[in-house]
Amino acid sequence: MNNSIAASEQKVIVLKLNDKEYSISVEHVTAIEKMLHLTRVPNVPSFIKGVTNLRGVIIPIIDLKNRFDLGDAVYTDRTRIIIVAYKNMTVGMIVDEANDVLDIPVSLIEPCPDVAGAAPPEFIEGVANLEKRLILLLNLENIVSPLSLRGGMYGA
Repeated sequence: MNNSIAASEQKVIVLKLNDKEYSISVEHVTAIEKMLHLTRVPNVPSFIKGVTNLRGVIIPIIDLKNRFDLGDAVYTDRTRIIIVAYKNMTVGMIVDEANDVLDIPVSLIEPCPDVAGAAPPEFIEGVANLEKRLILLLNLENIVSPLSLRGGMYGA
């Protein structure tokens, strides 16, 4: 792999929540699935919708809208679960849509300003302004870290 290309661009999966575009680095995405059957789990924060068995692996599923305090996901035929692997952990994230792969020039990524109606700043790593699109880069560390999934951030 050519390191100069890798350093100058970041390949991402673009997803939508409430008509805002977010992205996750493709290096962490292992699959994008249509809505799956979920088994509820008692005594977990409300953003954890349950677990699913995906090809023999039990994966916790979080509602990303609920996680960001943007309401609850409304399941449609466009709803997707993005399966991410991050620091020895696999988690599914329910999103409104996931249908685009982009190469974002690193030079266009800036620190995140406060964007009205978007995820809280601790979940955003940066923002890329691409022509007429504003794409927020997600901070997986804060979204899927074991402590925050147990509700430690919110004291749940």
